[in-house]
Amino acid sequence: MEQNYAGDVSVEQAWEVLEQDPDAVLLDVRTIPEFQFVGVPDLSALGKDTQLLPWQVYPQMQVNPDFVATVKQLGIREEQSLYILCRSGVRSVSAAIALTAQGYKNCFNILHGFEGPADERGHRGKVAGWKAAGIPWKQN
Repeated sequence: MEQNYAGDVSVEQAWEVLEQDPDAVLLDVRTIPEFQFVGVPDLSALGKDTQLLPWQVYPQMQVNPDFVATVKQLGIREEQSLYILCRSGVRSVSAAIALTAQGYKNCFNILHGFEGPADERGHRGKVAGWKAAGIPWKQN
């Protein structure tokens, strides 16, 4: 099966590239309530900001019709490496595919996303993903 985006990376790999490549961008595609109540990646130690742009619009959860146009308005160039994050690594794949279809060449899905899968008690953020890996994040 052909993959329609650049590939999948671990949260650690994404952090490493974001640290080393000044042009690499972290794009968080979760919803506004997730940004507000769950937290967001903190790239301040790298001198960068996480770009926050929902792939789906809460509460109806329809795909954001302005998603690709807004990425362009943010000034993200087609050749830049884009590391795309959602809660668990599903919406970010869809966003990576959509951006790749519109000419973005280096769209990477971050495996397990910000919170990863639920643990045996149904809690996220402890098994895998950005938070579980101990990579910097903050509450807004």
